[in-house]
Amino acid sequence: MSSPRVGTAIPAIGGRLLTGTQRREALIGIADAGLDHVVFGDHISFHGGFGMDGLIQAAASLGCRPDLGVYVGLYLLPLRHPVPVARQLSDLAELAPGKLSLGVGIGGEDRHEVAVCGVDPTTRGKRMDESLTVLRNLIAGDRVTFHGDHFTVDEALVRPIPTKPAPLIVGGRSQAALDRAARLGDGWLGIWISPSRFAAATATIAALGTEIGRETAAFSHGLNVWCGLAPNRARARSAVADAMQATYRLPFDKFERYSPFGSAAEVTDFLGPYVEAGCTTFNLIPCGDNPETVITMAGEIHRQLTGDARRAAPHDTLICIRT
Repeated sequence: MSSPRVGTAIPAIGGRLLTGTQRREALIGIADAGLDHVVFGDHISFHGGFGMDGLIQAAASLGCRPDLGVYVGLYLLPLRHPVPVARQLSDLAELAPGKLSLGVGIGGEDRHEVAVCGVDPTTRGKRMDESLTVLRNLIAGDRVTFHGDHFTVDEALVRPIPTKPAPLIVGGRSQAALDRAARLGDGWLGIWISPSRFAAATATIAALGTEIGRETAAFSHGLNVWCGLAPNRARARSAVADAMQATYRLPFDKFERYSPFGSAAEVTDFLGPYVEAGCTTFNLIPCGDNPETVITMAGEIHRQLTGDARRAAPHDTLICIRT
């Protein structure tokens, strides 16, 4: 079994996003800590207007640190037209070949966000299927004509053809999402799911893919995982609980069984069974007291999960983010 890839989102401390300068310094810290990639979410107007465009954040990160991979997940593809998205992916592939992974999802925790984009929330799944079909063919270099219920394109073409197209990873826990991953994805991205259910989901995707003649052995299956990182376990729990409750406006006890907190070793122990279940990518969404400690601990989780001893703890102490 190969070692998983481990990346982290830029920490938001105390519900406060870092400034532009602090975010650039965090990218340097994430790369120096030995992590494989930085993680960006995607929202347009979430619960009162919050959000950041995932592909804009990816472009800024790749421009700053083209050596550091970027995982966008989940990008709300049904809220965009697939042709401009294909243009963006082609440009990003030229900027940093092979460094971007794009996880896509239908969203829906805040249906008002969908509605203000002019999209009927009940059509998200169908729009995803159509958009993903067009997008896959465009980034493969095909000339695309497609007439669907929600998207119509004639003779669409996007050049240059990426030498290393971004893998399209499908997120979601429903049966429809698993079916979509098998038909149109290069893997699956889960969240708030047990190791046993993770294993069952990937087995379902493999079986569905085999039925339609797709080669699923190279699929990349990942997990988005909120976590609290602090030397003090109670403080770690408080950090992740406060952040999740503020984000989703739901009590933390609905998420706690899927959201580890504590030391790097404790979080690593929590993630271990997911590796056994077939998880190849972990996207940490970390919360804690300060970005330096959180990033250092995320790097330690990477080392413990992968057995990578190339990065030593003294090197991590060079992380310096002005607050």
